[in-house]
Amino acid sequence: MASKEKLVEVKNLKKHFHVGGNQILKAVDDISLDIFKGETVGFVGESGCGKSTAGRTILRLYEATAGEVLFKGENIFKKDKKEMLHVRRQMQMIFQDPYASINPRMTCGDVIGEAIDIHKLATGKARQERIYELLNLVGLSKEHANRFAHEFSGGQRQRIGIARALAVEPDFVIADEPISALDVSIQAQVVNLLEDLQRDLGLTYLFIAHDLAMVKHISSRIAVMYLGKIVELSESNELYKSPLHPYTQALLSAIPIPDPVIEETRQRIILEGDVPSPINPPSGCRLRTRCRYAKPECAEVEPQLRDMGNGHFVACHIV
Repeated sequence: MASKEKLVEVKNLKKHFHVGGNQILKAVDDISLDIFKGETVGFVGESGCGKSTAGRTILRLYEATAGEVLFKGENIFKKDKKEMLHVRRQMQMIFQDPYASINPRMTCGDVIGEAIDIHKLATGKARQERIYELLNLVGLSKEHANRFAHEFSGGQRQRIGIARALAVEPDFVIADEPISALDVSIQAQVVNLLEDLQRDLGLTYLFIAHDLAMVKHISSRIAVMYLGKIVELSESNELYKSPLHPYTQALLSAIPIPDPVIEETRQRIILEGDVPSPINPPSGCRLRTRCRYAKPECAEVEPQLRDMGNGHFVACHIV
Protein backbone atom coordinates (compact mmCIF):
# COMPACT_ATOMS: atom_id res chain seq x y z
CA MET A 1 0.00 0.00 0.00
CA ALA A 2 1.05 3.60 -0.50
CA SER A 3 1.66 5.96 2.43
CA LYS A 4 -0.56 5.56 5.46
CA GLU A 5 -1.83 9.15 5.34
CA LYS A 6 -5.63 9.15 5.62
CA LEU A 7 -7.21 11.11 2.79
CA VAL A 8 -10.88 10.18 3.30
CA GLU A 9 -12.51 8.98 6.54
CA VAL A 10 -16.08 7.69 6.33
CA LYS A 11 -17.69 7.43 9.78
CA ASN A 12 -21.06 5.75 10.46
CA LEU A 13 -22.44 6.94 7.11
CA LYS A 14 -26.14 6.47 6.45
CA LYS A 15 -28.29 7.36 3.45
CA HIS A 16 -32.00 6.59 3.76
CA PHE A 17 -34.70 7.46 1.23
CA HIS A 18 -38.34 8.07 2.07
CA VAL A 19 -40.50 6.02 -0.28
CA GLY A 20 -44.28 5.46 -0.45
CA GLY A 21 -46.11 6.25 2.80
CA ASN A 22 -43.87 6.19 5.86
CA GLN A 23 -41.52 3.56 4.47
CA ILE A 24 -37.77 4.15 4.57
CA LEU A 25 -35.34 2.54 2.16
CA LYS A 26 -31.99 2.07 3.92
CA ALA A 27 -29.65 2.23 0.92
CA VAL A 28 -26.53 2.84 3.01
CA ASP A 29 -26.88 1.89 6.66
CA ASP A 30 -23.96 2.75 8.94
CA ILE A 31 -20.70 2.15 7.07
CA SER A 32 -17.23 3.23 8.18
CA LEU A 33 -14.09 3.18 6.07
CA ASP A 34 -10.69 4.89 5.81
CA ILE A 35 -9.14 5.54 2.40
CA PHE A 36 -5.40 6.23 2.38
CA LYS A 37 -3.61 8.58 0.03
CA GLY A 38 -2.48 6.92 -3.20
CA GLU A 39 -4.44 3.67 -2.84
CA THR A 40 -7.41 2.20 -4.68
CA VAL A 41 -10.26 0.84 -2.57
CA GLY A 42 -12.70 -1.41 -4.44
CA PHE A 43 -16.41 -1.54 -3.55
CA VAL A 44 -18.11 -4.75 -4.68
CA GLY A 45 -21.52 -6.36 -4.25
CA GLU A 46 -24.70 -7.30 -6.09
CA SER A 47 -26.78 -4.65 -7.86
CA GLY A 48 -28.82 -2.75 -5.30
CA CYS A 49 -26.43 -3.33 -2.38
CA GLY A 50 -25.84 0.43 -1.95
CA LYS A 51 -22.31 0.82 -3.31
CA SER A 52 -23.13 3.55 -5.86
CA THR A 53 -25.31 5.40 -3.34
CA ALA A 54 -22.41 5.22 -0.86
CA GLY A 55 -20.08 6.76 -3.46
CA ARG A 56 -22.45 9.61 -4.24
CA THR A 57 -23.08 10.29 -0.56
CA ILE A 58 -19.34 10.37 0.19
CA LEU A 59 -19.03 13.08 -2.49
CA ARG A 60 -22.13 14.81 -1.10
CA LEU A 61 -24.00 14.49 -4.39
CA TYR A 62 -26.60 13.04 -2.01
CA GLU A 63 -27.04 14.63 1.40
CA ALA A 64 -26.32 12.05 4.11
CA THR A 65 -28.97 10.95 6.61
CA ALA A 66 -26.32 10.56 9.32
CA GLY A 67 -22.58 10.18 9.79
CA GLU A 68 -19.51 12.09 8.68
CA VAL A 69 -17.09 12.19 5.78
CA LEU A 70 -13.73 13.73 6.62
CA PHE A 71 -11.59 14.83 3.67
CA LYS A 72 -8.05 15.79 4.71
CA GLY A 73 -9.33 15.90 8.29
CA GLU A 74 -12.30 18.24 7.65
CA ASN A 75 -15.97 17.22 7.78
CA ILE A 76 -17.34 18.13 4.34
CA PHE A 77 -20.96 17.76 5.52
CA LYS A 78 -20.54 20.93 7.62
CA LYS A 79 -19.30 23.08 4.77
CA ASP A 80 -21.49 25.68 3.05
CA LYS A 81 -21.96 26.02 -0.71
CA LYS A 82 -18.95 28.29 -1.22
CA GLU A 83 -16.64 26.04 0.84
CA MET A 84 -17.93 22.97 -1.02
CA LEU A 85 -16.83 24.49 -4.33
CA HIS A 86 -13.24 24.24 -3.09
CA VAL A 87 -13.82 20.64 -1.92
CA ARG A 88 -15.37 19.68 -5.28
CA ARG A 89 -12.12 20.63 -6.97
CA GLN A 90 -10.36 17.97 -4.95
CA MET A 91 -13.03 15.23 -5.12
CA GLN A 92 -14.40 14.15 -8.48
CA MET A 93 -16.51 11.36 -9.98
CA ILE A 94 -16.40 9.24 -13.13
CA PHE A 95 -19.96 8.15 -13.85
CA GLN A 96 -21.17 4.74 -14.95
CA ASP A 97 -22.90 5.70 -18.20
CA PRO A 98 -20.68 8.11 -20.18
CA TYR A 99 -23.46 8.90 -22.66
CA ALA A 100 -25.97 9.89 -19.95
CA SER A 101 -23.43 12.01 -18.07
CA ILE A 102 -22.31 14.09 -21.06
CA ASN A 103 -24.48 16.91 -22.40
CA PRO A 104 -25.26 15.90 -26.02
CA ARG A 105 -25.56 19.58 -27.04
CA MET A 106 -21.99 20.40 -25.98
CA THR A 107 -18.80 19.60 -27.84
CA CYS A 108 -16.22 17.39 -26.20
CA GLY A 109 -14.02 20.45 -25.59
CA ASP A 110 -16.83 22.35 -23.87
CA VAL A 111 -17.71 19.33 -21.69
CA ILE A 112 -14.14 19.28 -20.38
CA GLY A 113 -13.84 23.08 -20.34
CA GLU A 114 -16.98 23.54 -18.23
CA ALA A 115 -15.19 22.42 -15.06
CA ILE A 116 -12.24 24.69 -15.89
CA ASP A 117 -14.68 27.62 -16.24
CA ILE A 118 -16.59 26.90 -13.01
CA HIS A 119 -13.39 26.82 -10.96
CA LYS A 120 -11.82 29.72 -12.93
CA LEU A 121 -8.65 27.73 -13.64
CA ALA A 122 -7.84 29.13 -17.10
CA THR A 123 -9.22 31.37 -19.86
CA GLY A 124 -8.58 32.00 -23.54
CA LYS A 125 -5.63 30.24 -25.11
CA ALA A 126 -4.51 28.68 -21.79
CA ARG A 127 -7.96 27.09 -21.41
CA GLN A 128 -7.80 25.66 -24.93
CA GLU A 129 -4.30 24.27 -24.36
CA ARG A 130 -5.44 22.68 -21.10
CA ILE A 131 -8.34 20.95 -22.91
CA TYR A 132 -5.93 19.60 -25.55
CA GLU A 133 -3.56 18.45 -22.80
CA LEU A 134 -6.38 16.57 -21.01
CA LEU A 135 -7.55 14.92 -24.25
CA ASN A 136 -4.00 13.75 -24.91
CA LEU A 137 -3.72 12.49 -21.31
CA VAL A 138 -6.67 10.10 -21.80
CA GLY A 139 -5.61 8.85 -25.22
CA LEU A 140 -7.61 11.21 -27.47
CA SER A 141 -6.36 14.05 -29.68
CA LYS A 142 -7.15 17.75 -30.04
CA GLU A 143 -9.08 16.95 -33.24
CA HIS A 144 -11.74 15.38 -30.97
CA ALA A 145 -12.42 18.67 -29.14
CA ASN A 146 -15.05 19.90 -31.63
CA ARG A 147 -17.03 16.66 -31.86
CA PHE A 148 -20.26 15.84 -30.03
CA ALA A 149 -20.94 12.85 -27.77
CA HIS A 150 -22.84 10.84 -30.42
CA GLU A 151 -19.75 10.89 -32.65
CA PHE A 152 -17.73 8.83 -30.17
CA SER A 153 -17.67 5.16 -29.22
CA GLY A 154 -18.52 4.10 -25.67
CA GLY A 155 -14.86 3.76 -24.72
CA GLN A 156 -14.04 7.19 -26.12
CA ARG A 157 -16.97 8.76 -24.25
CA GLN A 158 -15.71 7.26 -21.01
CA ARG A 159 -12.28 8.75 -21.73
CA ILE A 160 -13.99 12.15 -22.08
CA GLY A 161 -15.67 11.56 -18.71
CA ILE A 162 -12.27 10.78 -17.18
CA ALA A 163 -10.75 13.91 -18.75
CA ARG A 164 -13.59 16.01 -17.33
CA ALA A 165 -12.97 14.59 -13.84
CA LEU A 166 -9.23 15.35 -14.13
CA ALA A 167 -9.74 18.89 -15.47
CA VAL A 168 -9.74 20.36 -11.95
CA GLU A 169 -6.67 18.36 -10.81
CA PRO A 170 -8.42 16.36 -8.03
CA ASP A 171 -6.75 14.27 -5.35
CA PHE A 172 -9.60 11.78 -4.91
CA VAL A 173 -11.72 10.21 -7.67
CA ILE A 174 -14.73 7.93 -7.27
CA ALA A 175 -15.14 5.69 -10.32
CA ASP A 176 -18.75 4.45 -10.28
CA GLU A 177 -18.75 1.26 -12.37
CA PRO A 178 -16.76 3.06 -15.09
CA ILE A 179 -16.40 -0.06 -17.28
CA SER A 180 -19.76 -1.82 -16.90
CA ALA A 181 -21.29 -0.07 -19.93
CA LEU A 182 -18.30 -0.89 -22.18
CA ASP A 183 -17.38 -3.84 -24.40
CA VAL A 184 -15.10 -6.37 -22.71
CA SER A 185 -12.30 -5.57 -25.17
CA ILE A 186 -12.42 -1.90 -24.12
CA GLN A 187 -12.72 -2.49 -20.36
CA ALA A 188 -9.08 -3.46 -19.89
CA GLN A 189 -7.94 -0.37 -21.83
CA VAL A 190 -9.91 1.95 -19.55
CA VAL A 191 -8.70 0.21 -16.37
CA ASN A 192 -5.08 0.40 -17.60
CA LEU A 193 -5.61 4.10 -18.33
CA LEU A 194 -6.91 4.67 -14.78
CA GLU A 195 -3.86 2.87 -13.35
CA ASP A 196 -1.47 4.95 -15.50
CA LEU A 197 -3.18 8.17 -14.41
CA GLN A 198 -2.99 7.13 -10.76
CA ARG A 199 0.74 6.51 -11.06
CA ASP A 200 1.45 9.73 -12.99
CA LEU A 201 -0.84 12.09 -11.07
CA GLY A 202 -0.79 10.57 -7.59
CA LEU A 203 -4.55 9.93 -7.54
CA THR A 204 -6.55 8.06 -4.90
CA TYR A 205 -9.52 5.99 -6.13
CA LEU A 206 -12.71 4.49 -4.81
CA PHE A 207 -13.50 1.97 -7.55
CA ILE A 208 -17.10 0.73 -7.54
CA ALA A 209 -17.88 -2.40 -9.58
CA HIS A 210 -19.49 -5.81 -9.59
CA ASP A 211 -16.82 -7.40 -11.79
CA LEU A 212 -14.75 -9.08 -9.07
CA ALA A 213 -11.87 -10.08 -11.33
CA MET A 214 -11.39 -6.47 -12.48
CA VAL A 215 -11.67 -5.15 -8.93
CA LYS A 216 -8.89 -7.51 -7.82
CA HIS A 217 -6.72 -6.26 -10.67
CA ILE A 218 -6.97 -2.56 -9.80
CA SER A 219 -7.61 -2.45 -6.02
CA SER A 220 -5.20 -2.52 -3.12
CA ARG A 221 -8.07 -3.12 -0.66
CA ILE A 222 -11.63 -4.31 -1.21
CA ALA A 223 -14.84 -3.66 0.74
CA VAL A 224 -17.71 -6.10 0.14
CA MET A 225 -21.20 -4.62 0.55
CA TYR A 226 -24.51 -6.38 1.15
CA LEU A 227 -27.83 -4.59 1.70
CA GLY A 228 -26.26 -1.28 2.75
CA LYS A 229 -23.59 -2.78 5.02
CA ILE A 230 -19.89 -3.52 4.63
CA VAL A 231 -19.62 -7.22 5.51
CA GLU A 232 -15.92 -7.74 4.76
CA LEU A 233 -12.90 -5.49 4.23
CA SER A 234 -9.42 -6.69 3.41
CA GLU A 235 -6.35 -6.26 1.25
CA SER A 236 -7.11 -7.50 -2.24
CA ASN A 237 -4.92 -10.62 -2.37
CA GLU A 238 -5.89 -11.65 1.15
CA LEU A 239 -9.60 -11.41 0.33
CA TYR A 240 -9.30 -13.58 -2.77
CA LYS A 241 -6.98 -16.08 -1.07
CA SER A 242 -9.05 -16.56 2.12
CA PRO A 243 -12.54 -14.98 2.03
CA LEU A 244 -14.17 -15.24 5.46
CA HIS A 245 -17.75 -14.03 5.00
CA PRO A 246 -20.22 -16.50 3.40
CA TYR A 247 -21.40 -13.76 1.03
CA THR A 248 -17.84 -13.03 -0.16
CA GLN A 249 -17.25 -16.76 -0.63
CA ALA A 250 -20.37 -17.00 -2.80
CA LEU A 251 -19.36 -13.98 -4.90
CA LEU A 252 -15.86 -15.32 -5.50
CA SER A 253 -17.16 -18.78 -6.42
CA ALA A 254 -19.04 -17.16 -9.32
CA ILE A 255 -15.85 -15.91 -11.02
CA PRO A 256 -15.12 -18.15 -14.04
CA ILE A 257 -11.68 -19.81 -14.03
CA PRO A 258 -9.94 -20.02 -17.45
CA ASP A 259 -9.11 -23.70 -16.98
CA PRO A 260 -11.83 -26.15 -18.09
CA VAL A 261 -10.64 -28.94 -15.76
CA ILE A 262 -10.75 -26.76 -12.62
CA GLU A 263 -13.92 -25.00 -13.77
CA GLU A 264 -15.73 -28.32 -14.19
CA THR A 265 -14.74 -29.76 -10.81
CA ARG A 266 -14.92 -26.75 -8.50
CA GLN A 267 -17.86 -26.18 -6.16
CA ARG A 268 -20.07 -23.18 -6.90
CA ILE A 269 -21.77 -21.63 -3.84
CA ILE A 270 -25.37 -20.68 -4.60
CA LEU A 271 -27.15 -18.31 -2.24
CA GLU A 272 -30.74 -19.41 -1.73
CA GLY A 273 -33.66 -17.05 -2.33
CA ASP A 274 -33.76 -13.43 -3.44
CA VAL A 275 -32.05 -10.36 -1.99
CA PRO A 276 -34.37 -9.00 0.76
CA SER A 277 -35.82 -5.51 0.39
CA PRO A 278 -33.71 -2.68 1.89
CA ILE A 279 -37.05 -1.20 3.05
CA ASN A 280 -37.54 -4.11 5.43
CA PRO A 281 -34.18 -5.87 5.87
CA PRO A 282 -33.91 -9.01 8.06
CA SER A 283 -33.10 -8.55 11.73
CA GLY A 284 -29.59 -9.30 12.94
CA CYS A 285 -27.37 -10.38 10.07
CA ARG A 286 -28.88 -9.31 6.76
CA LEU A 287 -27.56 -12.37 4.94
CA ARG A 288 -29.09 -14.88 7.39
CA THR A 289 -32.19 -15.57 5.22
CA ARG A 290 -29.88 -16.81 2.43
CA CYS A 291 -26.97 -18.21 4.45
CA ARG A 292 -26.45 -21.95 4.85
CA TYR A 293 -24.57 -21.42 8.14
CA ALA A 294 -27.23 -19.25 9.85
CA LYS A 295 -27.94 -19.97 13.52
CA PRO A 296 -30.36 -18.38 16.06
CA GLU A 297 -27.82 -15.73 17.13
CA CYS A 298 -27.69 -14.43 13.54
CA ALA A 299 -31.36 -13.36 13.76
CA GLU A 300 -30.97 -11.66 17.13
CA VAL A 301 -27.65 -9.79 17.06
CA GLU A 302 -26.31 -7.67 14.22
CA PRO A 303 -22.67 -8.64 13.60
CA GLN A 304 -20.08 -5.84 13.73
CA LEU A 305 -16.87 -5.64 11.70
CA ARG A 306 -14.08 -7.38 13.65
CA ASP A 307 -10.37 -7.31 12.89
CA MET A 308 -9.25 -10.88 12.22
CA GLY A 309 -5.61 -9.83 11.81
CA ASN A 310 -3.58 -8.35 8.93
CA GLY A 311 -6.22 -5.67 8.44
CA HIS A 312 -8.84 -8.27 7.48
CA PHE A 313 -12.24 -7.25 8.88
CA VAL A 314 -15.41 -9.32 8.77
CA ALA A 315 -18.96 -8.93 10.14
CA CYS A 316 -20.08 -12.50 10.81
CA HIS A 317 -20.95 -14.51 13.93
CA ILE A 318 -19.73 -17.85 12.57
CA VAL A 319 -16.18 -16.75 11.69
